[in-house]
Amino acid sequence: MSWIHLAWKSLKNRKLATILTIFAMMLSLVLLMSVERIRRAAEAGFTQSVSGVDLIVGARSGSLQIVLYTIFNLGQATNNVSIESYNEIKSRPDVEWTIPYSLGDGHKGFRVIATNSDFFKYYQFRSKERITFQAGGPWNGMFDVVLGADVAERLGYQMGSEIVVSHGSTTGQGIQEHDDKKFRVAGILKATGTQLDRALYISLEGMEAIHLDWQTGSAPTPDKQLSINQITAEMVQPKNITSFFLRTKNRIQTLKLQRDINEFRSEPLLAVIPGVVLSELWQSLSTVEKVLKAISFLVMVVGLMSMLIALMTSLNERRREMAILRVLGASLKHIVGLIVLETFVLASVAIFAASLIKLTLEWMLGPWLQVKYGLYLQQPSFSIVEVSYILLMLVLALLMSLIPALGAMKSALKDGLSVRT
Repeated sequence: MSWIHLAWKSLKNRKLATILTIFAMMLSLVLLMSVERIRRAAEAGFTQSVSGVDLIVGARSGSLQIVLYTIFNLGQATNNVSIESYNEIKSRPDVEWTIPYSLGDGHKGFRVIATNSDFFKYYQFRSKERITFQAGGPWNGMFDVVLGADVAERLGYQMGSEIVVSHGSTTGQGIQEHDDKKFRVAGILKATGTQLDRALYISLEGMEAIHLDWQTGSAPTPDKQLSINQITAEMVQPKNITSFFLRTKNRIQTLKLQRDINEFRSEPLLAVIPGVVLSELWQSLSTVEKVLKAISFLVMVVGLMSMLIALMTSLNERRREMAILRVLGASLKHIVGLIVLETFVLASVAIFAASLIKLTLEWMLGPWLQVKYGLYLQQPSFSIVEVSYILLMLVLALLMSLIPALGAMKSALKDGLSVRT
């Protein structure tokens, strides 16, 4: 009978303790690898909230502020960008495309974003995924609106629903509303798990139209209201935007264009590289990640301690087993090797089960996590860090097994060929 077979038979003889030990080790490893996998997915989703964009340009303020209000719909811009400056930069020969963004209004706690058709054509997120519709399509008219998936789901809107935009309100219920110029739902976006899901999208002309008679910043009196029929195309040409996305024809030109925009003479502008700012922001948020990782390591230690306790408590019961092995010719070295081998089998089964459970959970929950929380579980399934966790558990388990192994060796040496009680 081989030593591996003997170790397996010995573990089967202590079935309940073996199963509980494997379960504790497996659970700790699943938790540790899951935290790392979610951390990796969260980092990828965060740093790739926008993809394929070389620069984000806004009024001169802070690079983080521009990223927050443009990508994450958080906060407000300190100033606007004139349409003349936008057109001048857009027409440069080194610019491939731009996407204008105009912010300010809201609807029942969701941000209203004004842009143009280039948004649906060029905007990308994560691994260069493009915007797609679950119903309808882009605007056909000035008072059409496209909804993010979360907006449609939470507010119960469908194609053709009428929507009233609140003036200057991006959180909660608006006080002043553009109820004389209602929008109609023309399209609903597919869920992406990003901030795209939590906004409403109208045309730049639509944004201008609802503010034509709000020149003083308050609702116009009935006699000064402009009806929809009175509004012409010339009246709604945008004069300002909040910011815009930009892609260069050659990535080598990005830094030069960034410097040119930051030194723009017509008005003070700031161009930021979104990938750099997002990476820096993620690093500043790494405290939570470290806490989760520390908790996971503690759980792994608990799993290993449960293995050690199970082995130690079984030593007294196995004294007769060790004496029989000595009679059959086993040396003290064999006794130590048997305990270490049993630990190796325990750890190997726990690692295999943990890896299988992890892959199964990713396969089952991956699409849901991506849509609901923006956690994109991209390849590889096992990162270098996760593989190092597996090896760490195996090594620590073998090292900790030396404690009961040495105890078994001392007992065998003391008992000799007969067990003394």
